Amino acid sequence: MVVGSMVGAGVFSLPRNFAQATGVFGAIVAWAIAGFGMLMLAFVFQILAVRKPELDAGVYAYAKAGFGEFPGFFSAFGYWASACVGNVSYWVLVKSTLAPLFPALGTGDTVVAVAASTVGVWAFALLILRGVQQAAAVNKIVTVAKLVPIVMFLVVVLVSLDAGVFAANFWGGERSLSSIAGQVRATMLVTVFVFLGVEGASVYSRYARRRADVGRATVLGFVSVLALFASVTLLSYGTLPRSDLADLHQPSMGGVLESVVGSWGRAFIGAGLVVSVLGAYLAWTLMAAEVLFVSAEDRDMPRFLRRQNGAGAPSAALVLTSALTTAVLVTTLFSDDALTFTLEFCSSLSLVPYLLTAAYALKLAVTGETYADDPGAPRRRHLLTAGAAVVYTVFLLWAAGLSYLLLSCIVYALGTILFAMTRRENGRRVFARSELALFAVVVAGGVLGVAGLAAGWITL
Repeated sequence: MVVGSMVGAGVFSLPRNFAQATGVFGAIVAWAIAGFGMLMLAFVFQILAVRKPELDAGVYAYAKAGFGEFPGFFSAFGYWASACVGNVSYWVLVKSTLAPLFPALGTGDTVVAVAASTVGVWAFALLILRGVQQAAAVNKIVTVAKLVPIVMFLVVVLVSLDAGVFAANFWGGERSLSSIAGQVRATMLVTVFVFLGVEGASVYSRYARRRADVGRATVLGFVSVLALFASVTLLSYGTLPRSDLADLHQPSMGGVLESVVGSWGRAFIGAGLVVSVLGAYLAWTLMAAEVLFVSAEDRDMPRFLRRQNGAGAPSAALVLTSALTTAVLVTTLFSDDALTFTLEFCSSLSLVPYLLTAAYALKLAVTGETYADDPGAPRRRHLLTAGAAVVYTVFLLWAAGLSYLLLSCIVYALGTILFAMTRRENGRRVFARSELALFAVVVAGGVLGVAGLAAGWITL
């Protein structure tokens, strides 16, 4: 689940996305920062899986346990919305890949492309409705299949690497500290997007026979995928000048391989991408529906989301997930660059759940909760790990920029309708005083976001 969730659309677009922002040196710095920060988050999920084994569904459960019901709702809703937006980026990239065969698909954001993607969304929903375990078995097969073209890409590009081209691409612009910092910042949302899914084992922790396996799978999966992503990025700089890499049609990995072996290289990568993206879409749809279902079971989402069909699949949660994915697909018709927008918006929405999860691990280490009965636990190391993860996620919020933060507030403000429904169903007041203050902040951000869209200083 960890590898299958992370290896999706992002890896196939890395050469162009990085070349547009920086050169080899900046890419090394960016992967070092992202690798360290996301490794700390992976360790956080490992720590929490052991210290709080009774908490299921990962990011949602940790936020609720640490900071209350309303922040817990925001974490669940934000994680779910992020998954739905990310799923749209998968469909956009698939249609863009198939455009040479079907020109009407354009860059994945035409009316024909959106219509075809909508059919795909609901076809996958029907597959999952036949049973979660069956869908997970399909995911295992797809995970292996999609790694084959990526590994082949790495071998071919490594063998044919041109040291002169690599050296010419080493610097992405000025060699000043401020220039490098700007280049690195420009890659941060891209790195977040490709690492989304590091919590895949944690989300499905209720299925694990041993809780220690959750953390082990998280760390091993992350380290493997980090090596894969960094290799794809850096080796691509040894095939084409940076300006040519930046101008490649997505999926840019296909263009890189084509420059080495000829036109069949793009077709080969395109086939691998379709398998990879559809597999990642399956994994993410499973996780998104699981978060809604578990939070509804805990009475933190409306009760209709608890419904399961005869195969044990969370049917209502799955239908709502597919509905939001379809709605976001429609918005791509009005976007200047649908792939970049959905990729970066997905990353932005995921930051709040990640921040709350890291903050909860930090809270446990500071207060000593769960450590009193376990004197052998490395509390100080856990404190440093969680603290580093918090700093990293706060840095990502800054790197994302104001526009995406305000767009996220729009989504969170609208999502609060589900929270109000839940409180009414439970016969409780909609907001406590402290919750009302948080709601006011989110609504204010949402209003500014709508104003920015209307005025044109925020664009899709």
